[in-house]
Amino acid sequence: MPDVKEKVPLKDTGDAECGSCKLEASAPTGENESGPKDHPPCPIDTVDNVSKLNNNIGMNRDFRMEEKVLPPSSLEGKVKETMHNAFWDHLKEQLSAIPPDFSCALELLKEIKEILLSLLLPRQNRLRSDIEEALDTELLQQKAEHGALDVPHLSKYILDTMTLLCAPVRDEAVQKLENITDPVWLLRGIFQVLGLMKMDMVNYTIQSLQPHLQEHSIQHERATFQELLNKQPSLLSHTTKWLTQAAADLTTPLPTCPDTSDSASVASSSPSEAAISPEPLSPTMVLSQGFLNLLLWDPEDEDFPETLLTDRIQLQELESQLSQLTILASVLLVASSFSGSVLFGSPQFVDKLKHITKDVMEEFKSRPEEAMQTVSEQVSQEIHQSLKNMGLAALSSENTASLIGQLQNIAKKENCVRSVIDQRIHLFLKCCLVLGVQRSLLDLPGGLTVIEAELAELGQKFVSLTHHNQKVFGPYYTEILKTLIPSTQALETEVESL
Repeated sequence: MPDVKEKVPLKDTGDAECGSCKLEASAPTGENESGPKDHPPCPIDTVDNVSKLNNNIGMNRDFRMEEKVLPPSSLEGKVKETMHNAFWDHLKEQLSAIPPDFSCALELLKEIKEILLSLLLPRQNRLRSDIEEALDTELLQQKAEHGALDVPHLSKYILDTMTLLCAPVRDEAVQKLENITDPVWLLRGIFQVLGLMKMDMVNYTIQSLQPHLQEHSIQHERATFQELLNKQPSLLSHTTKWLTQAAADLTTPLPTCPDTSDSASVASSSPSEAAISPEPLSPTMVLSQGFLNLLLWDPEDEDFPETLLTDRIQLQELESQLSQLTILASVLLVASSFSGSVLFGSPQFVDKLKHITKDVMEEFKSRPEEAMQTVSEQVSQEIHQSLKNMGLAALSSENTASLIGQLQNIAKKENCVRSVIDQRIHLFLKCCLVLGVQRSLLDLPGGLTVIEAELAELGQKFVSLTHHNQKVFGPYYTEILKTLIPSTQALETEVESL
């Protein structure tokens, strides 16, 4: 998810309708503003959505809710910005009138009061009473009727209260508001920061409940699956086939690339390969191999493991991310052999090559040859220009042609560089399942260090998904693996410890 940005908070206060001060909430409210023809959401769909959210929180320890940020260039973004500007312009006209019109200001203060109260913890009773008294709606209404509503003074009180309630990460944003003298711009800024603070409270609550949600998710999913299994005893047939194939794969050596004379030979393999030796056959390795096989699953194959059907979309997304990283690392590996250590040691240069490659990833899915043609030309130009800027010797015509040719060959699935990188990324992911992501990053296979950050993200997502799945379906995997590895001692203990 993208980080929360300085946008209007959960409740948008920028919409003006014929001079009114109606507050439009971006979050669902009790009112049906679309008219009587709209129907409430189907209960089954609602339960399913809640279940998916619960599952996501349970699997991802770093799960965070974040504000939806519309691109400024989008039609929706432009309309929203126009409406917000119209609202705040209307508020400025009201406050500048003689006598001032406080109708909109009162609505805003009421909304601010509700947000501040929502940010309080149960034990903060004294502060709750202070806010109720300082922003008492009836009292503010009486002051407004007599033209005595002091908006700057109330804004100062609100800022002081925000300073007490905000997380340390928001201290700077609140301090910046103290330098704003225009009352309208100050109120607008207050709403923006309150929106961020409200999201901080949501994420704090999620993190506090995460262990309970995780355990509930595990028990709920297992109970639901058991009910289905009781009605359909053959429900684990695809899962059994999947694990059987994984066990067979572990006894089959990986194919080697016949051509080792190109750039792939530049990056040596890692000692992790020895650490992830497929022998002896164990439950840990069978399950790890099984999960890795899911990233190579044929979309036409309907025999997908029953225990992973709810995770299939996420696995497909991870497969797509893995494929993109394979192409990216392959391009960087080829480019490094022609750039030299001085040029390729520049983070800015590597970032430019990454940017060039990532820009054509969508095109690569449907037209790989055309995409790599574009990449080869742009990478060649970037290397040429960078060498020239650094006063280094330019590539010869022969080397330039070789560079372009090797980059274009990455479009072929059987390309040696691409095959080696793909194998090593799978090796890294297998290492993540056995040793953990952080330990695996300390010993990356050759050619992958330049995409360490991207691999860390991929590895964490993959480990989180598989870990949650094992927590839910561990007992079923244990029974299946007993038939596949009958001689293994303490099998059940090993599977549950994954």
